[in-house]
Amino acid sequence: MGSSQAITVKYVIRCKFEVDGVVERPDVIGAVFGQTEGLFGPELDLRELQKSGRIGRIDIELHSEKDKTTGKIIIPTGLDRVSTAILAASIESINRVGPCSAEVTMEKVEDVRDARRKVITERAKEILREWTIETVPTTDEMLREVSEMLRTARAEKYGPEGLTAGPDVEKAREIIIVEGRADVINLLRNGIQNVVAMEGTKIPQSIIKLTKEKETTAFLDGDRGGDLILKELMQVASVKYVARAPRGKEVEELGPKELRAALERRTPLEKLEVRRRGRRRVLVPKEVVGSIEGLKGTLEAVLFDKEMKEMERLPVSQLAERLQQVEGVDTVVFDGVITQRLVDIAGEKNVGFLVAARISDVIKQPLRVRALTFTDVQG
Repeated sequence: MGSSQAITVKYVIRCKFEVDGVVERPDVIGAVFGQTEGLFGPELDLRELQKSGRIGRIDIELHSEKDKTTGKIIIPTGLDRVSTAILAASIESINRVGPCSAEVTMEKVEDVRDARRKVITERAKEILREWTIETVPTTDEMLREVSEMLRTARAEKYGPEGLTAGPDVEKAREIIIVEGRADVINLLRNGIQNVVAMEGTKIPQSIIKLTKEKETTAFLDGDRGGDLILKELMQVASVKYVARAPRGKEVEELGPKELRAALERRTPLEKLEVRRRGRRRVLVPKEVVGSIEGLKGTLEAVLFDKEMKEMERLPVSQLAERLQQVEGVDTVVFDGVITQRLVDIAGEKNVGFLVAARISDVIKQPLRVRALTFTDVQG
């Protein structure tokens, strides 16, 4: 039976079988479809999966000899990992082919993307090799780069932890603390020498002591890691200002203009704390609030229509795929993270609200979809 739609193969299920008797390929195909039918409902019915293009053509290899038939069952699938595993286990449960007893054993589930990744990696190496050859600097360029390096202040070690720092940290009245060594090097390269690195998510005692003695600016990456470090700094240190790299960027990769702009936009810490305390909560229907408590820790999602009637409940791992299939969803509440992919799908399907445990740091602000966390809402 062929699929009516093209399939994007993620995995290939490979099973071997042994039958006590002589059977042919149609007998094996019949056993595969017949003995798995109805086991897990229409969502994992082989015929329905082929019609929707979520599994490909089932290939059977067999050989008969001495009143025994052996062979292999090969099933390409575009399902997620959980559904693929359930499908593989259901194939393995087949115990008869035609009138004969049979035993099916799963050999492996191949991730076909591994092969693609290897090809891409090898090609990337070739591109990098060619690029490097084409861009080897001239002698003049090399001498100029070496001269610039010699003019740049050298990084030093600071405190008993041996933290990477600029030469002016000890004598400067104001200092800048950054996350790592590469950040220090970048600031030194741009003439900023009163800088020291924390070099880890746990704030060193030397940093805590410095923040109490000097006016301190925390200059952090514009990502989730920077958010977490800022939260800890607010608890244990005495930082006066906070500067952030643009969202999705790190301090080590900023150019001179971006560095200066970020430091000029630094914000007094007390203003950040007021903003955090004053964040307004959004009024939502009681059905949303009620579902949140029941979802925490379950890794599940609930879909509501415009009348706030529950349409279905499903694992978060299946949410993106299901949203693409179902119509009439107005609100989705789930124990997971709102990603850019989910926002895009929700926008295409006219979903009004996504309410989740957390929102990814890198999503673009959605135009038609309201993205909220559990802590943003109230009944």
